[in-house]
Amino acid sequence: MSRMHDAFPGADLEQRTAQEPEAAQTAAPGAWENSPAKDEAFFAGIALHSWKPALDSLPTLADRGESIEQFRGLRSQIYQFLDSGPLKTILVSSGMPAEGKTFVAANLAMNLARNKSQNILLIDADLRNPSLHTILGAPNVPGLAEYLAGAAEVNDILQRNQNPRVVEAGGLRSIPDVTFIPGGMGGDSASELVANHRIEKLIATLSPHFDWIVVDSPPVLVFTDAVDIARAADAVLLVARGAATPYTVAQRAQAAFSNSRILGFVLNAVKDVPRNSSYYYNYGNHGKNKPASGAHSQKDKRPQK
Repeated sequence: MSRMHDAFPGADLEQRTAQEPEAAQTAAPGAWENSPAKDEAFFAGIALHSWKPALDSLPTLADRGESIEQFRGLRSQIYQFLDSGPLKTILVSSGMPAEGKTFVAANLAMNLARNKSQNILLIDADLRNPSLHTILGAPNVPGLAEYLAGAAEVNDILQRNQNPRVVEAGGLRSIPDVTFIPGGMGGDSASELVANHRIEKLIATLSPHFDWIVVDSPPVLVFTDAVDIARAADAVLLVARGAATPYTVAQRAQAAFSNSRILGFVLNAVKDVPRNSSYYYNYGNHGKNKPASGAHSQKDKRPQK
């Protein structure tokens, strides 16, 4: 079985997941800033669309199973960082393409949204190759690219799902109430659009309405956009692909975000993970081992990005 592995230094995620207090879950960041009445008009004005999510890419929509439990472990680990500084906007990135960052970003957002009815904003900032809309089965325009170009306003690019449930072979799955900003049609002008810093204004404007903001960015070693976008985020979560990402690539990706707060690495598609809570994982064939700790989640069956 393929798995995802959270590589936060010194963390026993399985133990922390079991011990995660309900009180900590309800005390979501930003919960004290807003009341339902305050945000009622804001959320009522968001466009509704009939999403058709790719369920094989969203294992966290299941009611039970290893995948959802291990994304809960990732969520639990992220909560541990609340004590060390403000944390609401998380940029998800990787060194190279096809390491699973979009899969992790989508499922992290869904898992956070299922936690005590929190308000979650998911942003596709990979303007050259946006794909979150494909996973969600949602429209891609207007999106972030149109906002950054000045062709759309904030209210124009926000969308939510109109159907709270989706039918599959095994029955119904509930879709959490996530607000989504698609990538739009950025194309070759992505660098120029990101460089105008309007994304910082966007996040600052929307932040009071949400408990968490998850941003999917381009791979940092291919495009420098990710570093620029990271300036608008509180922290960076990096993704590497098990038995595929060379150790040097992981190092370079971490170094690229040297001016950002890095939460750690998520190892995607790790196979045959030992059941104990920590082990040494070899990145590629470089002969270097990195300590990691043992939370696992079933990987996406679709091509990883």
